[in-house]
Amino acid sequence: MNKTILITGATSGFGKAIAEKFAAENWNCIITGRRKERLDEIAAALSSNKKIKILPLVFDVTKKEEVFAALDNLKDEWHNIDVLVNNAGLAAGRDAFDEALLDDWEAMIDTNVKGLLYVSKAVISLMKENKKGHIINIGSTAAKEVYKDGNVYCATKFAVNAISQAQRIDLLPYKIKVTCINPGAAETEFSLVRFKGDEQKAKAVYQDFKPLRAEDIANTIYYCATLPEHVCINDLIITSTAQANSFYTQKDK
Repeated sequence: MNKTILITGATSGFGKAIAEKFAAENWNCIITGRRKERLDEIAAALSSNKKIKILPLVFDVTKKEEVFAALDNLKDEWHNIDVLVNNAGLAAGRDAFDEALLDDWEAMIDTNVKGLLYVSKAVISLMKENKKGHIINIGSTAAKEVYKDGNVYCATKFAVNAISQAQRIDLLPYKIKVTCINPGAAETEFSLVRFKGDEQKAKAVYQDFKPLRAEDIANTIYYCATLPEHVCINDLIITSTAQANSFYTQKDK
């Protein structure tokens, strides 16, 4: 019997790579995102594996009503969710605290923190019934140290770290694992979103060194999700070899 994974933010970057990895390993996948056309396109590609089932769900994790409407009304065949990956998240802007836009702050708090809470709350009720499950939250090296002009983005990832620790404690009686994966620089749409479509600025972030790829994170998550039942990786920091932490990156010049 195939296991089932639910991945938020599956239309690009880490989320898409995670879906592709688990589908290739014959896991049924519930994939979510806001962009219906892209989600349907990914679902169609994953469905080429006839051994698995794919369920695309279009909703915005920041919209509480949409989250619970989608997840509280899953058909019985999708209730046995083995792994939840809270991947949906973003950085919006990189400005000094006194110059940052309130809209950017609210977008990050609503997505990175509140969205994670909404989805977790909905899925945990199913995992409790099953007396098992694994929640994997996508944090960041920004959850470990605050860097200049990172302010609220760093704060949201510190929150993800704290929420992950709280989930691990509170869900112990239900045999639910919780893992927080904290990637460093990874070349995805992340910087393009952060710099609001400025391709030059986004590309500059990854120049002169080899950053992580989305596939690296997907492979790491698959490893964590397939360990024996008695083993749980609680917290993991992963960077490219060129990066020590949020401050130090060895670049070739």
